[in-house]
Amino acid sequence: MAKKQQVAPRSFEEALAELEKILADIEGGQVALEESLARYERGTFLIQHCRSVLNAAQKQIELLSKSADGGIQSEPLEEGSA
Repeated sequence: MAKKQQVAPRSFEEALAELEKILADIEGGQVALEESLARYERGTFLIQHCRSVLNAAQKQIELLSKSADGGIQSEPLEEGSA
């Protein structure tokens, strides 16, 4: 199966919503095999896109969190503060 050019969603939230829909459609069992494979491929692309967005956000946070001496001030995220 030749890979087609994938278009990234406009936002991280749109990517997550599309992933949730793809998962629901495939799990629902009402999608033909060919369509399931196409949606699986799209889902894989969306996961890679989301990881890329999250990695970029993490790098930006680390940049913003640098201390005066150049070290990174790292603090664990408290549970329930998300």
